[in-house]
Amino acid sequence: MDSRYSRQILFSGIGASGQERFSKAKVTVVGCGALGSVSSEILARAGIGHLTIIDRDYVELSNLQRQSLFTEKDARGCIPKAVAAERALQAINSEIKVDGVVADITHLNISDLCSECDIVVDGSDNFELRFLLNDYCIKTGIPWLYAAALGSYGISFAIVPGKTPCLRCLFQELPASGTVETCETAGILASVVHIVSAYQVSQVLKLLVGESPSKKVLQIDVWEDSIRSVGIKGPLKDCECCQMRDFRFLAGRDKTLMTQLCGRNAVQLSPQQSDPVDLDAIARRLSASMEVSSNEFLLKALAGDFEIVLFSDGRAIIKGTNEYAEARAVYSKYIGN
Repeated sequence: MDSRYSRQILFSGIGASGQERFSKAKVTVVGCGALGSVSSEILARAGIGHLTIIDRDYVELSNLQRQSLFTEKDARGCIPKAVAAERALQAINSEIKVDGVVADITHLNISDLCSECDIVVDGSDNFELRFLLNDYCIKTGIPWLYAAALGSYGISFAIVPGKTPCLRCLFQELPASGTVETCETAGILASVVHIVSAYQVSQVLKLLVGESPSKKVLQIDVWEDSIRSVGIKGPLKDCECCQMRDFRFLAGRDKTLMTQLCGRNAVQLSPQQSDPVDLDAIARRLSASMEVSSNEFLLKALAGDFEIVLFSDGRAIIKGTNEYAEARAVYSKYIGN
């Protein structure tokens, strides 16, 4: 181990004892898109003993500009990002354990997916999931690293329950639908993704060696050449989450019926019960009337102006619309209720 991590061990803030802590640590990365793919790679190279990578999506060609773990082969094969990440990270570091989990995190499964970890790293692409993570981590006392990147701008903040403000202290409510730009409308530069992810991982490493992370919010714009580190006062006295302990996202009171996917003209539909579906049988049925391709994880079908991507748990991504009703109609017509 010393040879692989020798340069890291030489750093006075880590040393041999810090590296030993890394080898025993369990870190969960939620979302393996731009931020998550970069963060998970740095964590794997740093020797974090057990990485869990959770993601609901699959690799597409447009991801490769900024999602550094993936290849054209992953995109051609429509490989789920969690699966592709697990394979890539194990090839990078065979000494650690990596679990890729293909799942959509909700209030129903977050306890099962995130309970056995020391730190959660945010690689998600929407505020609803971040507010759910915030509820869960504040309730359970697990530190987590918030981050976001869009265009040339990035932001990150370490949240340590009981010691720092939580995400709801910064953003009290979900942004109104349609008021927040996405990478589909504003684009995104890979350079800001790497900077923000590197900062996230630095805070993770500090936490794991027992040091306090920064209590400031990092804000950076790589195009405007600006870097700000903004101090935040203590938690809001009336914060609904960390002070009032009302975990409404964890309770499912703010769960939306559907999810619009960042950077895509697409809607994700999730069944009430995640029962396994027979992908082979559905592929045979649909192939009689449309073009269908599949692998062990999902099937893809072209239905007129729509593309249906169906996962083995019944979850589907309907491309070609941003409207829930239209997506639901396509699902019902071709997959069933």
